[in-house]
Amino acid sequence: MEAAFRTTRRSFLTGAAVCALVASARAETPIIVSSKLDIEGALLGRMILIALSRAGLPVENRLLLGPTAILRQALLSGAIDLYPEYTGNAAFFFNDDADPVWRNAKKGYERAASLDLARNHLVWLTPAPADNNWVIAMPRALAASLHLTSLADFARWVNADGPIKLAASAEFVESPAGLPAFEEAYGFKLNAMQLLVLSGGETSATCKAAADGISGVNAAMAYGTDGALIALDLIALDDDKHVQPVYAPAPVVRESTLAQYPQIAPLLAPVFAGLDLSTLRRLNAKIAVDGQEAAKVAETYLESQGLLK
Repeated sequence: MEAAFRTTRRSFLTGAAVCALVASARAETPIIVSSKLDIEGALLGRMILIALSRAGLPVENRLLLGPTAILRQALLSGAIDLYPEYTGNAAFFFNDDADPVWRNAKKGYERAASLDLARNHLVWLTPAPADNNWVIAMPRALAASLHLTSLADFARWVNADGPIKLAASAEFVESPAGLPAFEEAYGFKLNAMQLLVLSGGETSATCKAAADGISGVNAAMAYGTDGALIALDLIALDDDKHVQPVYAPAPVVRESTLAQYPQIAPLLAPVFAGLDLSTLRRLNAKIAVDGQEAAKVAETYLESQGLLK
């Protein structure tokens, strides 16, 4: 009799009651938000986290999880649900970096969105109009004294045994999209003694090393949106050959998560649409130069733009 009761009760629970329980459990499933290790990753991740939580959506903070490879795998595996990525990185996710489409902001975004949705059930949401591509920067006074304004000038100086020491992240040094792409296009090669490789992707550290001459450093890996470039009086050398793809930041979310919480897309669209190059540089500078916390900078900006519920 006891066994029969359990069976009958189980059958009942697989009906309307279970549907209600499942719906309730799904409604409480948090959106796991993550970001990369650098300052802009922290800033954009905080913006996402704050915008969603203030709108009443359940979120879980997994910010500053790691570099691109770790974040990408975490998203694909379902360990996280959402993080800010850059359109140019999709060229390498899909082994398609030779296609010039990635050097066009609109077409590159559309290609990234199309490929990731079809192959991985990932959705690229509204991108920012900024381009956060990698650059090589030098102290302005030093670059002027050496007549260096472009990467072509830089390559000639390096090849003439100029005393170069570049501070960079391991990702920049190792990624085909980073230093190797510049070396191949402009015909120079830096050896291990000419590099100071720092853990993480923190460009405030690389820029400061170049500005202060720490350990002989006189050049730095930086991003186009770095606030430290102006604050530390560094000049980004021109990439005349347009080696870099366009790296427009955009939230990337799992399709299943977006289906569960469709509010994500309209909540984040105005947040990213307003982040042009000057705005991102200014916000990044508040963190890197002024020492403000990313959470405070993000919240203050979102409130000033009327983007919080």
